Amino acid sequence: MTGARFRFVAAALVAMPVAQAAAATAHAPPAASASGARDTGNADARVKLGVDAWHARNYDSAVAIWRPLAEAGNPDAEFNLAQAYRLGHGVSSNPATAMDWYLKAARQDHEQAQTTYGLMLFQSGDQKGALPWLQKAADHGDPRALYVVGTALFNGDLMPKDWVRAYAMMSRAAAGGLPQARASLAEMDRYVPVDQREKGIALARTMVPDAPRSSVSLAAATSPAAARPAPTPIRTTELPPSLPANPPAAAAPVTPASRPEPAPVAVARTDGRPVPAPTSGAGTGASGWRIQLGAYSNEAKARALWESLSHRIAQLGGKQPYLVKAGAVTRLQAGPFENRGAAEQACTAARAAHQDCFTTRAGG
Repeated sequence: MTGARFRFVAAALVAMPVAQAAAATAHAPPAASASGARDTGNADARVKLGVDAWHARNYDSAVAIWRPLAEAGNPDAEFNLAQAYRLGHGVSSNPATAMDWYLKAARQDHEQAQTTYGLMLFQSGDQKGALPWLQKAADHGDPRALYVVGTALFNGDLMPKDWVRAYAMMSRAAAGGLPQARASLAEMDRYVPVDQREKGIALARTMVPDAPRSSVSLAAATSPAAARPAPTPIRTTELPPSLPANPPAAAAPVTPASRPEPAPVAVARTDGRPVPAPTSGAGTGASGWRIQLGAYSNEAKARALWESLSHRIAQLGGKQPYLVKAGAVTRLQAGPFENRGAAEQACTAARAAHQDCFTTRAGG
């Protein structure tokens, strides 16, 4: 399948590293003064005093501490001053000035500045100028940059199409806790052939991020509750087969840009009940309606898919899986549902979890 393409919302990614910094602007007592900061004699310590003032919502003091340090070329101060201008805290909002300070910090190999500057360029329409900075940030292991570069590699935008590298980078971004990457990876599973996915996973395990520079910037100074989730391991489970080279139009991928951000319909099973074992053929309870979740040449893969879906999609709780032989393939169905409407509701939940689904009568 060569026509599949992904899009993404750069604006949402730009906002991610400063969620805590963008809190309410009510003023608290100053945590540090510019004159007190100068007495420390250490640039990093002075930048940290500004971070403390920022988190105490004393933005004027934070900016006053960072400005001379930024003008002297401290990359963390440059990045923090850029944040202040972008958010309009302690200074009037000025995106152009923010971009200037982000660029100064990015040129000094500041990872968050490289990512934010690249994303803002991308958002403004300068994808060609954005990608070199995002590639640098991806080399550092930034999930947002890995996501954007992985999308570009999948689409063949401004760089040769490379689905193996795209899958590897999207896997790293998903393992880093980026929700958009997890959604895109699920869509890639529908189009990237199994052998290329396996190569991508192997490549992802070899992608050791460059050692990050020591930083006292706002993005690195969030509270434990706001910190990035611990990375999850690169998956090693058996991959489901990809769709045929020319899937029906209805199977075209939903782009990340068009997906709603609220929590997905699918939820994990929490009642402690065991997942029913798949039943071959019609079996008990074959009356009524079912939903079909896929057709596979390998029965073991159909069983593995049910094991995964039954834990992720609440509407499958208590339903019986059926493995229906149809020539050389095994159809994975679930049911029974009392009517077509109930079956369609279950399919809607499955599609929200990025699983193809359609309703069928028992025995169909």
